[in-house]
Amino acid sequence: MAQVELAARLAQRLREARSDVVSRWLDRIIARVTIEPDHVFPTDQLLNHVPILVDGIADYLESGEGVTDGDVPVVAKAMELGALRHSQGFDAYEILKEHELLAGVLYTFMRECLTEIGTASPDAVAFCWQRVAEVTEHIRQATMTHFLRISAEAVRLREERLRRFNRMVSHEMKNRIGAIRGASSLLSEPWLEPAQSAQFVRIISQNAEGLQRVLENLVALSRIDADSRQQRNIVLAQAAAEVTRQLRDAAKLNGVEVRLDPKMPTVEVDAAAVELCLANYISNAIKYSDPSKAKKWVEVTGELIVSTPASAGELLVRVRDNGLGVPVKGRERLFEQFFRAHGETVTGVEGTGLGLSIVQETITSLGGRVWAEFPEEGGTVFGFSLPSRRLEDAAAAGTHRDQLALAAASRGATA
Repeated sequence: MAQVELAARLAQRLREARSDVVSRWLDRIIARVTIEPDHVFPTDQLLNHVPILVDGIADYLESGEGVTDGDVPVVAKAMELGALRHSQGFDAYEILKEHELLAGVLYTFMRECLTEIGTASPDAVAFCWQRVAEVTEHIRQATMTHFLRISAEAVRLREERLRRFNRMVSHEMKNRIGAIRGASSLLSEPWLEPAQSAQFVRIISQNAEGLQRVLENLVALSRIDADSRQQRNIVLAQAAAEVTRQLRDAAKLNGVEVRLDPKMPTVEVDAAAVELCLANYISNAIKYSDPSKAKKWVEVTGELIVSTPASAGELLVRVRDNGLGVPVKGRERLFEQFFRAHGETVTGVEGTGLGLSIVQETITSLGGRVWAEFPEEGGTVFGFSLPSRRLEDAAAAGTHRDQLALAAASRGATA
């Protein structure tokens, strides 16, 4: 009876102080992990769930019954925490340390409560300590198991993408190298006329440029596969400006004006991924511009859809042009490997047929989607989206002022 009574009193105090317990845990995590304070428990993901996790600990403490992993009420919340930590780039050590900190916070809180309660039998205190240790271990195991399951699936998908991409690259490089070797060997033949020699030189040059594009894509993809905490994040407008700078000469040569929407949301994006995708979209728009038009242009715009309780937020990026458009029969195959929609209708345009498939692979790996639109007035719109759940993203859209105030208060408290 003494054990049950003490456990009930401690459980009730834990429920009453759950916000304080969560705050203590948050402070200790921030001190140990290199992550923004308002990202540790994002408002639209877990901030409302963590107090429920504490309530589950209190219920377990009070119940006094032995349970299995599947019966613990807090397991679902612990699994959500594991999924979030994977998306934030935590490693296994940081998750273990996080749960060690949770156990420390709970034990400190219980010691404070026992001091206030006063006399309690050693058996009753030991019983309560054991119950808290059991439930924190259940939480740790559930979080870690789900984290490792997601990690294993991510590794499997990445290996599958790499195998598929390696097949693409091997095929492309084999063809390019074969063309270069063939043309270079013919250049030494004494029977070649000057016009034929010039043609073979062009073949060598074009295929060398194709190899360079493949290698640049490989470098960009290797940067994307790096650990998420080591990725370079920049504002969307800066990524678009950098790609425009890189393609400036090609745009000028083709007489194409590249426009950047001055009202792009000030949302941070992964520099390697977004620059790679924009480079493929914009370069295609330049290559397939309409020579019959006096003014040729490409326009890059961005739109932020803020997350709500009913739907996830996303950043939409569109690249629109007034070029040749896409033949109807090729629209469904646009993102297929090695497919070139204008391969039979437009001459003099070099390409590997890999660009759009690489965009799809890249964006899909980041949890986004790709698409193409075909306006009635002509031209094409190529788009991609990226998940957006952060408080800063909501602030960039000029909405959710209460979330913005929360983020500002959080930063001020840790400044």
